[in-house]
Formats: sequence, structure tokens, C-alpha cells
Amino acid sequence: MIPYSTQEIDQDDIDAVTDTLKSNWLTQGPKVSQFEKILSKNCESKYCITFNSATSALHAACSSFDLGPGDNVWTSANTFAATANVVLLCGAKIDFLDIDPETLNIDVNILEDKLKNASISGTLPKLLITVHFSGESCDMKSIHDLSLKYGFKILEDASHALGATYNSKPIGSCEFSSMTVFSFHPVKMITTGEGGCVTTNSKIIEEKVRDFGRHGITKEKERFSVIQNLDWYYEQQSLGYNYRMNELSASLGISQLSKLNYFVKTRNDLAENYNKILPKQIIIPKRNNFNTCSYHLYPILLPDKPNLKRDNLFLHLRKLNFGVQVHYIPVYHHPYYRNNGFKDYFLNNAESYFKRCLSLPLFPSLKKGDQKQVSSAIESFLKTY
Repeated sequence: MIPYSTQEIDQDDIDAVTDTLKSNWLTQGPKVSQFEKILSKNCESKYCITFNSATSALHAACSSFDLGPGDNVWTSANTFAATANVVLLCGAKIDFLDIDPETLNIDVNILEDKLKNASISGTLPKLLITVHFSGESCDMKSIHDLSLKYGFKILEDASHALGATYNSKPIGSCEFSSMTVFSFHPVKMITTGEGGCVTTNSKIIEEKVRDFGRHGITKEKERFSVIQNLDWYYEQQSLGYNYRMNELSASLGISQLSKLNYFVKTRNDLAENYNKILPKQIIIPKRNNFNTCSYHLYPILLPDKPNLKRDNLFLHLRKLNFGVQVHYIPVYHHPYYRNNGFKDYFLNNAESYFKRCLSLPLFPSLKKGDQKQVSSAIESFLKTY
């Protein structure tokens, strides 16, 4: 089966991990720091903190805002459940925003209307988590302008968007946000096996986020509560988890990151090929010319016809060994959320997209001949309707 995405591992990656296996450091060694420094440079951020998953990174980032009971957090309905789950794990309340039917990201006009109503009712969010779906940036300048007016913080969930740009600046530079989170899951832009990171330009945030991922412990002498110069001494100053990235993952990440530009360019070339060869009835999300999309996903929408069912196309393509997938079930559809306040929740654009969406195979080693077969299979399916 041709998957919707897969990791790209070469001999350099294998050699990098093998060298670390032969070293004296498997955890808490030099490779993690090296990876963080390269990521910061790549994203044009002052700081980067790595984690064992993007979910851990999101949890640490949300925790740094001191979220708790009585705090409201908003995010896109079109995302993986982890974006919302970490908010609940911090004890805050989550709510969902509808999407722009063209970009599939948060609809800024809908956001503004919701903020106006929340201002009247006294339920404004403390935090907004933007989601750069499929690797296309949200309209961050407009969202940031609203944050200044209504007083909320911004966290970018850029799990799909390493290597993408907004207004010619890399996603992760945090020009319009407090923090950005990336994912290094195998199907993402680069992989560390599992992994994630937070970028920020705030030293205060960097310390809080890093401490959260290492049991709340610091070994930085200038931060000790007592004067102490012995090398063995450390202090736990807050509660945290063991969310650290290990040396093997960081070694793989360093090697993978050297190929990021190639991965992004190849994904864009393949996406452009799909744009040309797919049947004209297929609807393709809008991409802004002032952005670079990283194309973690290539989502399509079927025409909105009563008898044309997404699941029928899904089964048709799966039978032909094309590993298409659905991204995403609106978070509020999941039983946990239905049973906890979202039973009758309904967002028009998110629902319309979910009913008609499908992610086609897209990864750097995908062949254009395979894309042609996918397109031909879709075209033959559409002829039956």
C-alpha cells in the first residue's frame, strides 16, 4: 500500500544514530543541545526546547501560561485531539472555532465575532491555540491584532509546519505569538522517531517550559534558592514531568534537519503536480502566495453533492492500495468531548469539510506515476456519480 505519508530515512540518518549508540551518551548529552541550537537558528527564534513528543511540548507550553479552572482556551475544531486535550490536562476549559472553508485554518472573521460576544459575556479566552493545518500558516498578523485588542495570548500549534513560512519569516520565529510547537512524528516534515519542540523568544517562558519537561528541576546556579557551587547540587522548584528528548532522537533529528529544505521543496513540487492532474471537480484548499506551505498533508474536498460520499471514495482508493486518510474528525465529535459538554456542538464549515475531506498520499519519495494512478482512480470514481 502507498501510505498517505511516511518517514524518509537514509544512510546518513542511520550512521548518526549508530554513532550515538556507540558513544557514552544516550540521554542528557550534547546532541539534544546541538539539535535545539540548530532548530533555533532554522526558525529564527531565541530559544528552543525539545521534548519526547509534540503532545508533551504542547502540555509544557500550555502549563507555562498557568492555565487552570476558570480559564478559557480556544482552538480550531480541525486538529488532532492532543491540541485540546492538553488544555483540559491543565484544568482549563476548551472551546472550538470554525474554519475558513478555503484555507481550512481558523476563520479570522468568525474569531472576531466570537471575541466580541465573549467580551460582552465575560468569557474571553486567556489563550488561543492556532493550528497551521497541513503546513499552511494561519493569518497570524490579523490574529495578533485581535489579541492586542482582546487581551489573549497566542500559542502556535505548528505540528504540520516545520519549514513553512509566513510573510517570508519561518514559522517558529514567534513574531506574532508567545510560543510555537512542532512535531517530529515519523509522518511529519522531519522525524526523531517521536518528538517535538517549543520555540520562543522569552527567557522566562523558556525556563518554565524546560523545567516542566524535566521534573521541575534546574541545575542553573544563578536560579538556586541557596548559594551552592557543588556540581552535584540541583533544585526542584516546581512540579513537572519527564518529557525529555533522548540523544538517539536528537541525533536523528540533526541529520534529518539538514534535509528539511529538500523535503519541503519536494513536497511542494508534488503538491503542484496534484494541482495539475487531479480531476477538475476536486476542490483544493487555498494557498496564500506570501506563505510557503510545508505540505505535511495534501487534503482535497469532494464536490458537495447529495449522493457523493467521501467514505465511498475512501474505500475505493483503499481497495486499490492507496493509503488515503481523513484529517480530521472535528475534536468535539469524539465521545469524550460529547460526554463533557459538546453533545450538541456543531460548526458549519468544520462539518462540511469533515464530510467531504480526504488526504491523498504525499511524501518526498512518492513517484509522480503513483500520483497519476491516484488521480485516475479518483476520476474513474467520479464518473459513476
